[in-house]
Amino acid sequence: MLQRVMRSAGAAPTFARFAAVACAISLIDAGGLYALHEGIDINVYLSRLFSYLAAITAGYFLNSRFTFPGRAGDRGVAAQLLRFYGVHGTGGLINYGVFLLTLFAGREMALGIGAAFWLPLLGVWLGGVAGMCFNFLFSSRMVFERRW
Repeated sequence: MLQRVMRSAGAAPTFARFAAVACAISLIDAGGLYALHEGIDINVYLSRLFSYLAAITAGYFLNSRFTFPGRAGDRGVAAQLLRFYGVHGTGGLINYGVFLLTLFAGREMALGIGAAFWLPLLGVWLGGVAGMCFNFLFSSRMVFERRW
């Protein structure tokens, strides 16, 4: 079954591979966020911007090799990467909006110190799910579209 998911060009296996890449890049995103915010005390909002940019750059290379192999088309890497940034930038706005809503809602609920530490991580994950759905739809149609 794993081989079928890895090789199939069907929508469900392709989405499963996209989701696996999304999980991997969420670790880059969350790790970068905490390294910048907790490690060197950069503002949480700016830290998230930098961590997201690192994550989507890694996501392009993982998706082009793993999720959509053979769909590079005749565009060069730079042109395709710019298109990927455009799509994922929009998905990133959705992601970041959900992240902000999570932080603001959590703070309004006056959560304790322990919960406040985990709130950014929850925001990354909730935003990631919302952004991933958008990004899959538009990546498969605008960045890694099939060439017939």
